[in-house]
Amino acid sequence: MTKDKNILIRNIYYMLAYAFRDFRYSMDEDIAGEQFEETHELFAEILIRGVFYLLKQGLFKTYKKNEGASSTIRGKMHIYKTNQIEQKNPYQAYCIYDELTDNNIYNQILKTTFQNLLQCTNVNSTRKDSIRSQLMFLHDIDTVSLQTIRWNTLSFDRRNKNYQMLLYICEFLQKDMIMTTEDGTYRMKPLSEKQVNLLFQRFVLAYFQRHHPETNARSEQISWSFEEDNDNNYDDLLPNMQTDIMLSLDERTLIIDTKYYSHILQSHYNKQIFHSQNFMQLFTYVGNYDYTHTGKVDGMLLYAKTEEDISPNITKKTPDGNRIIVRTLDLCQDFQGICSQLDNCVKI
Repeated sequence: MTKDKNILIRNIYYMLAYAFRDFRYSMDEDIAGEQFEETHELFAEILIRGVFYLLKQGLFKTYKKNEGASSTIRGKMHIYKTNQIEQKNPYQAYCIYDELTDNNIYNQILKTTFQNLLQCTNVNSTRKDSIRSQLMFLHDIDTVSLQTIRWNTLSFDRRNKNYQMLLYICEFLQKDMIMTTEDGTYRMKPLSEKQVNLLFQRFVLAYFQRHHPETNARSEQISWSFEEDNDNNYDDLLPNMQTDIMLSLDERTLIIDTKYYSHILQSHYNKQIFHSQNFMQLFTYVGNYDYTHTGKVDGMLLYAKTEEDISPNITKKTPDGNRIIVRTLDLCQDFQGICSQLDNCVKI
C-alpha cells in the first residue's frame, strides 16, 4: 500500500476525519477504499468532494459593508453625502448597508487552492477536470494571496463547520507547494514532520474523546507548583506547560505527549538515545501535576512508529509511584489495528 511519511495514505484520511469530527460528506467508504499514489492526490479528492457538497447545500455567506448612491433607502442614510448627491440627482440617497455575500475569505481560499491545483504536476487529469467544472460555479468569488492568510485567525461555528477540514487541507497544500518551472507549474513536497505531528496529536485526542468519553480526554494546561513568593510579577515569563492529551479515569490521570519523528532515536556522542527534551518535558508535566506526590499521575510518550527496527515498549516508575511510559503507534497497519493500540492506552 502507498505510504507518505511512513503512514498509509488511507489512514491519513481517517486521521483527518477524526481530527475534524464535523466532516460529514458521506464518502468514508469511497475514500477509504480508493488507492492514492500520493497524499496530495487524497487531499485533492477530499477538496473536490467537499466543495461539491458545499455547492449543493449552499456556500457559506457573510455580511460585507457597502456604501454608495442608491435609488432606494438601504441600511443607514448618510445625510451629508446625500445632500451632495441631491444637487445632481434628487432621486438618490447615499446609503451605508450590509450585504450578504458568498465572496468571503473562506470561499476565496477554496477557489485559489483549486486554481493552484490545476497548475500542480502531482494531480492527475481526471481530478483537474472535476476542479474545472466546479470552478465554473465559483466565478463570482475573488482569488486571494494564500501567503498572506493568517490561518489561525479563521473562526468556525455551526454555520461553517464543514469548511474547517477543507481549509486545513488548503493550508497544508499552500505550505507544501513549490514552483518547479518558469511556466508556473507546481509540485508539492511530501508532508513535513511538523504537519504530521500536529495531525497525529489532533487525531489521538479526537479518538479518545469519541470512543472513550469516560476518560474526559482534553488538552489541559498545567500550572507550575512553586511555593508562593513575592515574584508574582515574573510569573508571565514562565513557559506554558500545555499538554497534548490528558486522560482521567477513577483516581488516576494519564498525560500523553504525542511525537512524530522520521527517526525516533537521535545520535548523541556516537550513541543512539531517545530525544532527551521529550523525557524532560513529560517528567516535568507529571511532577507539577502531581505536586502532592500521590503517585496517581502517569506520563506516556506516544511515538508514531517509523521504519526503524526499534519499537520501544518501556515503563519506568518514580519513587512516588508515577509511571513514565513509552509506546509506539504503528500508522502503517490496518486502521482497526491502530484503534486496538489506542484502546490499550486506556487500559494502561
